[in-house]
Amino acid sequence: RRAWAVQRRSWAEAMAEYPKNPFHEYQVVARKLPTKNDPHPKIYRMRIFASNAVRAKSRFWYFMSQLKRIKKANGEVLSVNEIFEKHPLTVKNYAIWIRYDSRSGTHNMYKEYRDLTLRGAVHQLYQEMASRHRARYRSIQIVRTAIIPASKCRRSNTLQFLDSKIKFPLAHRVQRSDKAHKVVFRASRPHTCCFQRMSFM
Repeated sequence: RRAWAVQRRSWAEAMAEYPKNPFHEYQVVARKLPTKNDPHPKIYRMRIFASNAVRAKSRFWYFMSQLKRIKKANGEVLSVNEIFEKHPLTVKNYAIWIRYDSRSGTHNMYKEYRDLTLRGAVHQLYQEMASRHRARYRSIQIVRTAIIPASKCRRSNTLQFLDSKIKFPLAHRVQRSDKAHKVVFRASRPHTCCFQRMSFM
């Protein structure tokens, strides 16, 4: 029982270390503080991808200070709401327009991903930008996202899955024998390859 408890604790620790999707989609609504000259300031809304609501608000004020010259000291947050996927069990084609800062300059980019949710597609985006372009989270700005039909997909990594007759063969499967021919030990190893064997002799 003690060994089972140790194994159970190690499994729980392993599951806690399993990489999950850290991004959530938030809608942040804020405005500039009302003054005597402007008693009814304009309200701004922005969709932010962050790990929690606190970082979403921080990211919102970062963009607002660049776009509208409004910072946290002279502004107020009206609401922060998390946006959930309407159909999280349906695979969709997501198009994402981004702008990121590299070591040589600022670049615009268009990406396509297939995923169940938008936050999953954004997670793929950040992983790819970090691996291929060495782009950090702080240097990537998501300009626009959209769900596109199969006829408007352009990237090869998305087009390869749009075949209606696509198949995923299960290779290296062990053929189970019936009870009449089943033995505990066998002299020859099973052939798990489902393709034709080639002889090089």
